[in-house]
Amino acid sequence: LSTPFQRIRWADAFENIVGCSPTDIPAVLAKLKKEDIQASSDEGYGWWKAVNDLFERLVEPTLQGPVFVTDYPADICPLAKPIAENPIWAERFEFFLGGMEIANAFSELNDPQKQLENFQAQVAEAANDPEAPNAVDHDYVRALAYGMPPAGGCGIGIDRLVMVLLGVDTIRDVLLFPHMRPETEEAE
Repeated sequence: LSTPFQRIRWADAFENIVGCSPTDIPAVLAKLKKEDIQASSDEGYGWWKAVNDLFERLVEPTLQGPVFVTDYPADICPLAKPIAENPIWAERFEFFLGGMEIANAFSELNDPQKQLENFQAQVAEAANDPEAPNAVDHDYVRALAYGMPPAGGCGIGIDRLVMVLLGVDTIRDVLLFPHMRPETEEAE
């Protein structure tokens, strides 16, 4: 865990491992087909969701880290602010350690019109993607319209961090409250 930690752009990590640029549609389509990942279109949320599925399958297992992966595709980051110089990418990073994602962070999108467009694009894909929301959050968009200062957030998976620190391979070994407990029929 000595510093400095490696930093790599999402697109560069993709190209290094997958062997083509994530914006090279014919090459990516061939890789998606080879990995049996369905892409709903060649643009927008559905496309980038499939490309990210490819990233998760092929690239993430190689990220032993510690490494920060930066600049994710904006279409799969509906709450993140696009990078001003190149809005195809978002101001987002994920931190990987031991081959798993430990943290996810991004600059919050505070443009209500762009946020509404992002939500509408995701809802349009809802039929093709069970993870996509099936309704636009109009209350959130209305709250943004009142004005939101620049903001950001970071979510750290404490359970995953503990897994790395303890050297265990399954999350169930570090959870304080296991998912299943034996049921007893004894009366107290």
